[in-house]
Amino acid sequence: MSKEVEFKNRDRFIQLGLLIATYRKMRGLSQDQLAAEAHISRSHLSSIEAPNIVRSFSVEVLYNLADALNLKAGDLLNASLKQ
Repeated sequence: MSKEVEFKNRDRFIQLGLLIATYRKMRGLSQDQLAAEAHISRSHLSSIEAPNIVRSFSVEVLYNLADALNLKAGDLLNASLKQ
């Protein structure tokens, strides 16, 4: 299975990563802290949050991040950044 993100999903992954970063900062967590709580490496979290890197990740990681942020995974998927 390819790790490449299809072009049609590129913006979705970027927005999801930005939302994760926003919620992390709102909760006063560092990347190290959130990564530890989500059972992933800090570098993996960094690549998820980085808007210039499009990195797909598993549903398990999504659930782990949502749990660590005290959110429902669906809330992360349905939220949007208001401009």
